[in-house]
Amino acid sequence: MSLERSIMAFAGFMVLLSLALTALVHHNFVWLTVFVGANLFQSAFTGFCPAAMLMRKMGIKSEAELCKLKQ
Repeated sequence: MSLERSIMAFAGFMVLLSLALTALVHHNFVWLTVFVGANLFQSAFTGFCPAAMLMRKMGIKSEAELCKLKQ
């Protein structure tokens, strides 16, 4: 799985987790959903994503890097 797809999967998981926690544990977990959404929004403009930096350190490669490996 590429870095870009991993980021989308992680963000989607975090949104679903925060909504479940909001419904089942405490209403203030909705702020986790707000944080994830705001982080996605700002990364679209700045290119800075802490989760992507962490995933890169874990060895996940981007689409471009995976395409180079296939050639």
